[in-house]
Amino acid sequence: MELRLYDTLSREKRTFVPLDAKDVRMYVCGPTVYDFAHIGNARPVIVFDVLFRLLRHLYGEAHVKYVRNITDVDDKINDRAARDFPGLPLNAAIRKVTEQTGKQFHADVDALGALRPSVEPRATEHIGEMREIIERLVAGGFAYVAEDHVLFSPQAMNAVDSGLPRYGALSNRSLDEMVAGARVDVAPYKKGNTDFVLWKPSKPGEPSWPSPAGVAAQGRPGWHVECSAMAWKHLGEHFDIHGGGIDLVFPHHENEVAQTCCAFHRERMANYWMHNGFLQVESEKMSKSLGNFVTIHELLAEWPGEVLRLNMLKTHYRSPIDWTTKSLEESARTLDDWYRVAADVVPGKPAPSVIEPLLDDLNTPLAIAALHGLRGSDVGALAGSLRLLGFLSESAAQWEGRKQQASGVDAKEVERLISERTAARARKDFAESDRIRDLLAAMGVAIKDSKEGTTWEVAR
Repeated sequence: MELRLYDTLSREKRTFVPLDAKDVRMYVCGPTVYDFAHIGNARPVIVFDVLFRLLRHLYGEAHVKYVRNITDVDDKINDRAARDFPGLPLNAAIRKVTEQTGKQFHADVDALGALRPSVEPRATEHIGEMREIIERLVAGGFAYVAEDHVLFSPQAMNAVDSGLPRYGALSNRSLDEMVAGARVDVAPYKKGNTDFVLWKPSKPGEPSWPSPAGVAAQGRPGWHVECSAMAWKHLGEHFDIHGGGIDLVFPHHENEVAQTCCAFHRERMANYWMHNGFLQVESEKMSKSLGNFVTIHELLAEWPGEVLRLNMLKTHYRSPIDWTTKSLEESARTLDDWYRVAADVVPGKPAPSVIEPLLDDLNTPLAIAALHGLRGSDVGALAGSLRLLGFLSESAAQWEGRKQQASGVDAKEVERLISERTAARARKDFAESDRIRDLLAAMGVAIKDSKEGTTWEVAR
């Protein structure tokens, strides 16, 4: 069965045909490192990690290159640095913020079971590539200099008759719709309302570099050109897949397409554009004002990362997801069962019943249903399939021990009480047996009696 992916540009599922099967290339927009990543930020991390794993399964680990950038130059970073380290020069404070936040991001996504990308470029390491793209755009008549800014003109792009995509094709908007429906920066030096910044002057103390296109003042790049430059450097002018959240389609990805295609006279930047849907918390949009803004770090204090991962994958990546405590509890129980059954089993090959839904535009809900079907029929294939999807990273004993440690349950005391209860049941002292069962329940321990004896686990 062939891999089919939904392409945002063509608005249909398309059979995936790589430009080079020995060098499959994917770029995904990564974090701006100024604060803890929230649970919505975890969705593209997990979704495109599954795609990365699937591509490696299909084409071989050595033949897939995954690039996810780090944005380390941004107004939000500057503001955070000035607030948190007022006694330091701004550039020194910015380094502290980006280093600390970057480390925290890596710790969080590692806990989610996500593989590290093949390359993780930082924006500040690619200023030269940004300058070159901007120089090309100015030379081609697609960008212009105004008051120490360099701006891109979508009108100039759309005036070209052939060889370039239409600005607005990715987001399916006309220029008039963009002006009417988008937040556009009003500035007297702009020739058109939809023109966007490629380069801007830096304020005193802010990060700055020599400017391109003959601009005398020192400056820094706009956000959109950063990703164009990093994708070009590590994947080339034209590559296979570009991914990110649905909120990035416009203006970020639209502007990436414009910059890259005009700079290199290409009809396409990426052959497939993939976007994950929005995330809500308990049926409401996540926001700090509603008090439901939750970071990955906060959730990891309460739940293992694999629980968050499974909870995310139970919903198809293009559909909105409602993040609820009830769903997390269900995911935790499912993983408890998978660890008991499959964690210590020698893994077999991933089952076709799991792979086939993944080949259909990453249909993880159907893949998870197939995992449940394997539980009683082929535990080896279950173990192999779970590992392909980023689960079973530890032994069953480690998983159970971590649960006990997190809950504060004393395993020796539990075993002692279960022994006393077993003795009470043997002498038919059911009142004492019930008392001990209730005591265990109050400790957060669930017990299960069977012909083989009594087993227990930390209750969720």
